Amino acid sequence: MLGGPAALRPTSGVGMKRLDAWKRAAIGVVCGRRSKWLVLALWLLVLVFVAPLGAKLSDAQDNDAQSWLPGSAESTQVLDISNEFRPEQIPAVVVYARPDGLTPQDRRQIAEDVQQVKALREHGIRGAETRGPVFDRPTDPRAAQIYIPITMNASGWQRIGPAVDSIRHQVGKGADELSVHITGPGGTAADSSDAFKGIDSTLLYSAMAVVVVMLLITFRSPTLLFVPLLGVVVALFTAQALIYLLAKHAGLTVNGQSAGILTVLVFGAGTDYALLLVARYREELRRHEDRHEAMALAMNRAGPAILASGATVVLSMLVLLVAEMNSTRGLGPVAAIGVGVGLLTMLTLFPALLLVFGRWIFWPSVPHLGSADPTKSGVWARMGRRIARRPRTFWVATALALGLLSLGLIQLRAAGISNADQFTGKPDSIVGQQVSARYFPAGDGDPLVIVSNAAQGREVGHAVAADPGVVQASIGVPPGTAPVHDGKVLFEATTRAPADSAAAKATVERVRDAVHAVPGADAKVGGGSAALLDMENAQTHDNYLVIPLVLVVVLLVLSILLRALVAPLLLIGTVVLSLATALGVSALAFRHVFDYAGEDVAFPLFVFVFLVALGIDYNIFLTTRIREEATHKGTRAGVVTGLATTGAVITSAGLVLAGTFAALGTLPIVGFAEIGFAVALGVLLDTFVVRSVLVTALFLDVGPKVWWPHRLAHEDGGTRPAEPADSAEPDDSGEPGGSRESSNPAPPPG
Repeated sequence: MLGGPAALRPTSGVGMKRLDAWKRAAIGVVCGRRSKWLVLALWLLVLVFVAPLGAKLSDAQDNDAQSWLPGSAESTQVLDISNEFRPEQIPAVVVYARPDGLTPQDRRQIAEDVQQVKALREHGIRGAETRGPVFDRPTDPRAAQIYIPITMNASGWQRIGPAVDSIRHQVGKGADELSVHITGPGGTAADSSDAFKGIDSTLLYSAMAVVVVMLLITFRSPTLLFVPLLGVVVALFTAQALIYLLAKHAGLTVNGQSAGILTVLVFGAGTDYALLLVARYREELRRHEDRHEAMALAMNRAGPAILASGATVVLSMLVLLVAEMNSTRGLGPVAAIGVGVGLLTMLTLFPALLLVFGRWIFWPSVPHLGSADPTKSGVWARMGRRIARRPRTFWVATALALGLLSLGLIQLRAAGISNADQFTGKPDSIVGQQVSARYFPAGDGDPLVIVSNAAQGREVGHAVAADPGVVQASIGVPPGTAPVHDGKVLFEATTRAPADSAAAKATVERVRDAVHAVPGADAKVGGGSAALLDMENAQTHDNYLVIPLVLVVVLLVLSILLRALVAPLLLIGTVVLSLATALGVSALAFRHVFDYAGEDVAFPLFVFVFLVALGIDYNIFLTTRIREEATHKGTRAGVVTGLATTGAVITSAGLVLAGTFAALGTLPIVGFAEIGFAVALGVLLDTFVVRSVLVTALFLDVGPKVWWPHRLAHEDGGTRPAEPADSAEPDDSGEPGGSRESSNPAPPPG
């Protein structure tokens, strides 16, 4: 061991003899007088290599349809088959409208635009295949549309925005009072691309601003806040580099959603781990003159809780690998890598940096040896004593209040969001979609795509055309006249309802039933409406599968950490109640404050995973401290002391995490804004209500039995019954219960 601190040597006492050899070695390397410099050098070397790779992550994103759809879905199979007929295309639709009728000049303008667009060959635009103009009626038309296919490839998401911009530069020039919009799947995809443009930098700067402000409020030190900030930035760059390498060489799916959530997770979770470690380090600095010994003790006592918290998040995220949705399944390893790297950074680089800077980094509130412990008379100590007088009253009242707020769940509309409702504003594609719907079949521009065996093609075509939700003659190839390739036939049909509407999805279900009934046809139905239907079905399946598995994982981690069953079950119950309350209040806010039309089907799953995995962190940190104190003072006194010593730091950590998730609201996408709001609200509930009141009151009411079947359920820390008003506080030495060895051993040589 290189220069291990005295706290890790057998002569230093303070319970360190019980450390396992690997634990002593790991802590010794990070906290060593000389080895801490080695840790810094290694991270500096890592940063030199990973920073350029992390910057390339946006280039490795795959936002094409297959990266989101479930691999086994019928719409995904149609996409694969249709590529044999033609390259995957996404049509942009240019809509022209004049309510009182198109003028001759308008017609000339439209004809010129068609010729201009047909000459385009850039960004995948297949100008030669442009179709139109199509008018809303043969005589005295009021609107016209032209359809421009854009070829998609591996970089389709990156090219769709420039392609639509090129089209926009060619159409509507000199049109006087003629309404011109670019809509259809291409226009909507371009607006989505613009919304995600700069997502990494937007979230990075937003999360960084939140962390800076909250750390400044928490630490009240303009110098200390830069240490965790540096740690999370290094963690983010490292995680992005690893994910980029896996995306390029191991087939990991990364899209705009997972890349955005990665930034928030690393900043939020990484800063939380830093806060939890700093709080214990500051405690030990008041008890030990040697900062290396103080850090070793802090890592020994807070490290297991931080590791358990990180492991809970990582394992919960990896559960997403069982999801059907490719986008959800890809988020699992991306988030797990981000949290895992953040955990590693905050347990290696961060403590090494603190040791290098020394005590002065806490300026102006430097914790000196023997300085007063603010937890002895703080607000959390007073709250704990107050709850201890009538714990059952507190937890019953709190549970009832949360239960009433959770009734807002009846307002939850997690059935999917239409294109028109997915943006917080109203971009051009949505305006164009609304204009087009006034004059043309609402499903224009995003038809159903049907493939079948060629021999049964005509019969399948008639089955499709017979559906009342299908327009017989529209854009694309009319049923029954499709090209043949390798014994397969492909044709398109337009729905009467908008492609993203519930009516269009119902049409897909009826058409599928009809074509599946044609003997020997092996027919499949895809297209935009079918893809949305398949995504919603897969997300519903994932909700029912992933949520119970995550609960099992969290329960196992808590049971192993606390070596008990009652406490983990109580904690799981409180987190589920907190989740229901957060969803209920969020649904009310979305309906009556933000006026959102609904929520994505995956919204409850994402909120659940983030709240349970991250929200349980605070319960882990609280209960492990309670358990530590209970072994010396008894459960009741341990609960009050645990709340007093962890209250401030957990509150600060909750505010940081809530703030970083709230940063998702800076994106003009309703789905992100809803997830950010709900998770932020849930974290605040966990921090200020569930952990501080409900869990504390439950543990006080249940008493020692909370540790069953561990021996603490019977022994309860020895012989002394605890009076919460006095003995629940640390004594003058700062050590709970005053039963440990001297808190200020003489510094060892060297």
